[in-house]
Formats: sequence, structure tokens, C-alpha cells
Amino acid sequence: MTALALMARSSGRGVLKLGLVVAVVTLVLDQIIKWLAHDALWEPERQIEVTGFFNLVPVENRGISFGLFESESGVGPWLFAGLAVVISGALLVWMARAKRWLLGLALGLIVGGAIGNVIDRARLGWVIDFIDLHAGGYHWPAFNLADSGITIGVGLLLIDSLFRPSRPTT
Repeated sequence: MTALALMARSSGRGVLKLGLVVAVVTLVLDQIIKWLAHDALWEPERQIEVTGFFNLVPVENRGISFGLFESESGVGPWLFAGLAVVISGALLVWMARAKRWLLGLALGLIVGGAIGNVIDRARLGWVIDFIDLHAGGYHWPAFNLADSGITIGVGLLLIDSLFRPSRPTT
């Protein structure tokens, strides 16, 4: 086996442990940072300019990641939270069967981020978003650490699927 193949392949137990640790660390960091951001930006409500392209802003996200499908309906947050829990459960099953560390890392980031946002929806009815990146008058929708974990996790899933060692077709 090549060194790359050995790195890509790991024991299922080790991959599950890695994924679970990454999920818990992502979740805990997300909740701590959201708590700090809420105290700094909502009480009293204000914006903090950090650099010429990065601000901290108070955004109550009632949609999914990056404010997509935002809804004022009382059903929306529970629908999104329920969907995230179901998807996280399926990803945990996938993680338990995974054999590659990159796959475990990716799934851990996604699960930790999804559960972090579910906690906000259950607690507040909306998700705390506060990171505002902008350039030339254009702003990326505000986001948080959980959204970053989900986005990075999906990117790693794509990398894993594109570059994993192929199986013989015999």
C-alpha cells in the first residue's frame, strides 16, 4: 500500500472516535463563541468593525445556513431543527461505518455544526449569526462557527470522494 492509501485508511473505531471528538469540539466551541457574541452584540445591540472587510454584527437567523429559506413562521425553526437532527443521525451512522479519517473529520464537523444550530433553534427559536465578511460594498450573509464547520465538512467530503483510493474493478 502507498503512504497515501495508509493515511486515507484507518480502523473504523478510530475514525468514529475522531469524528465524535471533532463533533463535540465543534459543538462546544460554537456554543461558547455564540454565548460571547450574544453578550457583546445584543446587549445593547451594536456592530463591531474588526477590519475593513470583517465585522461582528447581531443577526437572528430564522432560516438555514447563511439565512437561506428564512421564515417568520413559528413552524420554520422546528422544521429546520427536526430536519437537522434526522440528517445528523444519518451522518452518525455513516461515521460509524467510515474507514477513512478524512471522512470521519468531515462528518464530525457537519454533525457538530448542525447540532450547534439545533441548540440555538430549540433555545431561542433562531440561530445566532454574527460574522460579517464584506468587500466592495457586497456582504456575504452573516454566519457563525457552526455554519463554518458544516461548510468545511462538506468541502472535505468532496475532497474525500474525489481523491480516495479507487477500488479494483475485478
